[in-house]
Amino acid sequence: MLQIRELTASDVEAVSLIESKVFSMPWSAGDFLEMVEADYAHYYVAEEDGVIVGCCGIRNIAGEGEITNVVVAQEHRKKGIGQKMLEYMLDRAEAFGIGDCTLEVRVSNQEAIRLYEKLGFTGEGVRPGFYEKPAEDALIMWKR
Repeated sequence: MLQIRELTASDVEAVSLIESKVFSMPWSAGDFLEMVEADYAHYYVAEEDGVIVGCCGIRNIAGEGEITNVVVAQEHRKKGIGQKMLEYMLDRAEAFGIGDCTLEVRVSNQEAIRLYEKLGFTGEGVRPGFYEKPAEDALIMWKR
């Protein structure tokens, strides 16, 4: 059964391992630990049968939400886990005083873009050369 809960310090190794298998420029365990300890950051994990299968996070920047990480382990994709994590996180964002939310996504990542659009995000601009390994533009999306 899928459970979504707050990221804890004991989760950071598992989350950074998932990121290292999915992203070309993954966050380290230290990066995630920094977010666990930051009072302006709210990070969550998806856990299935005691195994962490995904993570997402948002930072409260002057009342706006900056979504920095959304990752689901390759072998657990196509199960709606990313959507469930994001819905959970966005529901809680209001309680932390977060209004509009933004994120960047690779312009080629059509699967993620469709998910974000389903959740009410719209593309509002492009950040040229935002990504490395490989070099690619980022679509800037907002949920207002």
